Amino acid sequence: MSGFFDGTLLTVTMQTSLAHSPQNALSPQELSQEIKSFISGVDQTQGRKLSVREHARCAVRLLRSVPACRGAVLEHLRGVYNEHVSAFLHNLEADGDGDSNLEDVIMEVHGVLAEFIRLNPRAWAPLVSTWAVDLLGQLSSKHAGRRAAPQSSSLNELLQLWMSCAATRSLMEAYTQCLAAMIAWCPDQCVDALLDTSVQHSPHFDWVVAHIGSSFPGTIISRVLACGLKDFCSHGTADKGQGDKSNRVPKIGSVVGILGHLAARHSDSIRQELLRMFQESLIPPTIPPSSGSTSWEHSAQLRRGAVPFLLQLAALSPSLLGAVSAELVESLQPPVLLQLQAVLQGLPRDELDNMMGLVVHLIAQSPAGGACILRFLADTATPASVIISGPTPSPHEGVREACDRLLQMLLLHLHKLVYTCSEGDDGYYSRPHSPSSQAPRVVPFLEEMQSHVGELCAETLRLERKRHLWLHQLLCLLSVYRGPSVATEALCQLLTLARNPDQLALAWQLHTPLSTCLPGLIPAAVTRCVAQIHTHTLGPKQLCQLLLNLASAMQSVQEEERRGPGGMGGGASPQSSMAVQVGAAVSGHLHDFCPLLLHGDQAVSHAAVRLLSRSLLPRATLPSHLLLVCRAAVTHFFLALRRRVQAGKGRDGGQGGEAVNCSVLLLSRLAGYSPLTLKCVLLQLVEGALHKGNADLFGGQSEDIRGDTPISSTLAPDRGGFLLDINCRFGTTVNFSGSVWSVFHAGVIGKGLKQRSATPHPDAASVIQNVQTLLAVTVQCCSAPSGNGGNSGGTRHQSSVVPDEPPPINAEAAKMMAVTLVEYICPDVANGELSWPPEEHARTTVERDIHIRRCFEAHPVLFPLLHVVAAGHPALCYCSAVLRGLLATLLAHWEASREPLAVDSPWHLQASCMLVSCMGEGQLLPPVLGNVHEAFPYLTPFEVRLLLLAVWEYVRGNGPMPQKFVFSAEKGLFCRDFARDGDVARYVAPIHSVLHKNIDRLGHLCWRFQL
Repeated sequence: MSGFFDGTLLTVTMQTSLAHSPQNALSPQELSQEIKSFISGVDQTQGRKLSVREHARCAVRLLRSVPACRGAVLEHLRGVYNEHVSAFLHNLEADGDGDSNLEDVIMEVHGVLAEFIRLNPRAWAPLVSTWAVDLLGQLSSKHAGRRAAPQSSSLNELLQLWMSCAATRSLMEAYTQCLAAMIAWCPDQCVDALLDTSVQHSPHFDWVVAHIGSSFPGTIISRVLACGLKDFCSHGTADKGQGDKSNRVPKIGSVVGILGHLAARHSDSIRQELLRMFQESLIPPTIPPSSGSTSWEHSAQLRRGAVPFLLQLAALSPSLLGAVSAELVESLQPPVLLQLQAVLQGLPRDELDNMMGLVVHLIAQSPAGGACILRFLADTATPASVIISGPTPSPHEGVREACDRLLQMLLLHLHKLVYTCSEGDDGYYSRPHSPSSQAPRVVPFLEEMQSHVGELCAETLRLERKRHLWLHQLLCLLSVYRGPSVATEALCQLLTLARNPDQLALAWQLHTPLSTCLPGLIPAAVTRCVAQIHTHTLGPKQLCQLLLNLASAMQSVQEEERRGPGGMGGGASPQSSMAVQVGAAVSGHLHDFCPLLLHGDQAVSHAAVRLLSRSLLPRATLPSHLLLVCRAAVTHFFLALRRRVQAGKGRDGGQGGEAVNCSVLLLSRLAGYSPLTLKCVLLQLVEGALHKGNADLFGGQSEDIRGDTPISSTLAPDRGGFLLDINCRFGTTVNFSGSVWSVFHAGVIGKGLKQRSATPHPDAASVIQNVQTLLAVTVQCCSAPSGNGGNSGGTRHQSSVVPDEPPPINAEAAKMMAVTLVEYICPDVANGELSWPPEEHARTTVERDIHIRRCFEAHPVLFPLLHVVAAGHPALCYCSAVLRGLLATLLAHWEASREPLAVDSPWHLQASCMLVSCMGEGQLLPPVLGNVHEAFPYLTPFEVRLLLLAVWEYVRGNGPMPQKFVFSAEKGLFCRDFARDGDVARYVAPIHSVLHKNIDRLGHLCWRFQL
């Protein structure tokens, strides 16, 4: 019996026993019999063996009368509780109601223990709590897996099952009562018992932890962490002293399990408690602990072990790591970092290295807050010489070095995770995302950073020392980890946001390592850029920058072509290789970029023409795409001319001139691509130059060639649907030229004559420059060798015999241009009207001839265009009807003129000179007749008419037929042999007569008219 008594607590237990009512007390004889019956299990009066129920009631009476034997009684009651639980589960498995004949005994035991705890908690609560929680763990583990309590059941199902059992419910209520009684003075002993049992019987014991934690969340969380910290520190000390001989099981796993169960409903409490433990561990010992602080805060050893303990907790529980990581990073202000550095300085070197490795592992496995962690590390590790945007002060040098090392270790760890072969491979490196490679391991940090690619690119482009190198390396790892989707997005962001060559070089540096494992990255990035253009996700500034960066990317290829084969020492640089790929990718999307030539923002339009002028033309594309590009390029050419004129009036003229040069280069390359593009470009150029919206650029009149002028807005009030309003819409009727239905609208009845709209015209210098530019692009288009793919634009052609001479005009191109001019100037002329009738016949085509003359008056640029046509022998023959009509009106003018000299009619004199010069250059006239225009300024109108009649008669007698031109291999041109046309002397007689009459003024020109 002495083994069952506790002498130290005998006085306290006797006081508890005396507190019961006297009627429940047993006499010494009865007490002796109860003790003997309890020990032997035999009824002392009847001599029979006690049943389980009778034996349990005997134990209860003994516990109530002699509390000192509580150890033996509680040990015996373990079997009673086990018997009740077995019967309960058996009844459930047999589809019974689960009742047991021991339930009243269980309730009686529960009442006795509850009364003892209430009367004397210091004596009974520690003992009962340990006994109850241990018995709950044994029962849970012993009966786990039975059909009534399967292991696959959820935590709620198990909790509902066990709480419906009287035995386990009684134990749970007893432990809860003990914990409530011990919170004020000694909660650690109660929580220690819970942790020990959780370590032994987890996971079958989880339902107990869940229920108790829900009942006392604050106490359980704080005390579980405190007890776990004490065990963590003591376990580490024991390991150092005993080596591997210690068989203790650390409680940290149980701590993780308990907190994991509580995280579903009490995550905020857990996060606050974890942060409080971290902050309290950094407070210097000289500062007194705050009110409510626990005992661990007074121990220097426990304070030093708090940070490693929290790191170990986070490593074992990703949910705890995700719950606390964001707020923990926000709390790491410079004063806190200095306190943390002071705490960690006392740790051994190997332990610090282990902690650094653990931190790197935690960051890589962090499911949330990765962006905040990266920003904190980058800001803290940035050298002090770099100005950091924002109010962040410069960190301490030791803290900065630690963060620098931590960031380097993180990048190295991520590199290993991304590139290291997975388990089961043959040891050879397999390219990520290849069909033969296994599924890559999941890295939560990189998974989260996938949504921050844009921010990483923006921060990288800031080019801060060391900082942009870290972020650029992370971008590379993230691209390899997530494959083409992220790599394409990153490269597209860099191409869009880069604003100078140094920033643009980051795109090449990103592409170089990725090109080995992610083929086709450049075409995918360009396709993504095109998609951004179509969806209008980029603003004008970003769109302009993207186009300029793409153009800069292809510039290196052209520079290497100009250097020649030996420019790079026999090898191509990575940048040039990428530039070739960018050029090829852009050439496949010319039809997507060409609408940007007409963008409303001038900077975007300029960037688009710079890009397209440097890009290669595709080897094969749809004709519809080609026509679309040609039309947009020609339209942009005229817009660029107008912008250059406006730039000359006070704006930036350099950009306008560059846009015109790029547009000329683009048109020349398009013209040399194929006969289709050549015809389309020339047609659009001629029509655009003669369009009334562009006529003022070349010194023309902004009116229709038929003489109709738009009505001024002041003369066209809103008349609703009146007949007069309909009649003013001249375009709704068909103009039958030369018929009685021709109507000349001179004004509106009651409003007077129409007023010409006052539109500003370019100055003479701008007009001359525009005409020269138009002629230059026309000559380049007509002299470009057709069918070369358009990729040799801007280089000198080698088809001319003399190197210093410009390349010859292509005859077919000149013919296309001639036909276009005739169709626009006089659309009712048949293609077969090449021969010239007698001069009297011009009276039958007066109206048509007047129309032709008005067209030349309204568009002075027609004469330079005719000179371009004349250079491409024999293309001028196809303009025969236009030349004849203009010459007929000039003859009529000089015949009717009463001016003393020809110079008194300046336009007609200029037109006569240019017409004869053009016919002479086109070899429609022999040289002796082609030079007569040199004498016109010195003659009278009658004499000018005589010379023009000679020209008319020669052309009528020697028709301008293309068959009279023979190709000359020496010159590379079609030439005309005038010796086959007969004697020219009879046409020269009027010229000699005029020369003799005006020998005083024309003597210096006589040599020009010798046969």
